[in-house]
Amino acid sequence: MDSKLTTTHPMVTADSQSVSSQEEIVLSVQHVKKKIGKKWIIKDVTFEVKAGEIFGFLGPNGAGKTTTIRMLVNLIRPTEGTINICGYDVTKQPEKALAYVGSIVENPEMYPYLTGWENLEHFARMQPGVDEKRIQEVTEIVRLDERIHDKVSKYSLGMRQRLGIAQALLGRPKLLILDEPTNGLDPKGIRDMRIFIRELASQGMAVFVSSHLLSEIQLLCDRVAIVGRGSVIAVGGVTELVEDTQHLVIWELEPQAQGEQILQSIPSIQVLDLESSNLDNDTAASLRPHSIITATPEEYISTTIATLVQAGIQIHNVRKLSPTLEQLFLGVTEGEFIE
Repeated sequence: MDSKLTTTHPMVTADSQSVSSQEEIVLSVQHVKKKIGKKWIIKDVTFEVKAGEIFGFLGPNGAGKTTTIRMLVNLIRPTEGTINICGYDVTKQPEKALAYVGSIVENPEMYPYLTGWENLEHFARMQPGVDEKRIQEVTEIVRLDERIHDKVSKYSLGMRQRLGIAQALLGRPKLLILDEPTNGLDPKGIRDMRIFIRELASQGMAVFVSSHLLSEIQLLCDRVAIVGRGSVIAVGGVTELVEDTQHLVIWELEPQAQGEQILQSIPSIQVLDLESSNLDNDTAASLRPHSIITATPEEYISTTIATLVQAGIQIHNVRKLSPTLEQLFLGVTEGEFIE
């Protein structure tokens, strides 16, 4: 990301166009394109986010993730296409649309010499209708009530992140946009943030999350959109997308060459090299030197074992890998670096 910002927008009264059902669409992005100079940065991005769901947004370096987020909060305008929030066009009716949005893009910017409470008071002044009672409510929501009167300079990174979210919640948004919410947090902080975001979604809020932590997105999100080279490559439920990826099996056989030859002769099995397997980094690092990687449908594993045994091959280990979002990501983006 090339800059840091936190956006807040004036609060307006919700009307008949507000989201009242968890099945209703809070954010609709339809065929959005962005041209800068003669170059199309965003070629075609389409997705929807519903109330009560956590939606992940993933993209490799240069895919257009940052540009898309900036268009969502009206920092830049799309060249073509529409972005609607709670029924309002972000470009044509920005005040009404963005009144439903709370967002943190990159790290939340706070005044370190003020207390958490004083920071929230400062931002509350920018939003009509946000009183002291609401400040107390968001403080409790993010579980900072015991430290809210401490100076922000004494806050841990996780506490600063939660204070930033409290600030984004002041205007009672229907849509919360979080860019890298677990960035820099330790494992406990990441787990706590995950639990906290899920609680917000369970109360009916739509949460849009961008992150480079693919394993965390898999644990956190209900649905994801993967973008590459300015277009949406895949969008859908995390479980659904992951299950559609190759089912990989790691074989440790002796003699290895003969065992691999047998595996290659079975029509339902595809022997892969390390690059084409799209293994996640942790799994790739754990491979033994003579491991054989295959794409093997689960129903063929037992019959393949029997074939190997009949051929006199010693089977030292057979490891079935659960499909991961990282494996899917590497496959659909052809191994591009994630930003």
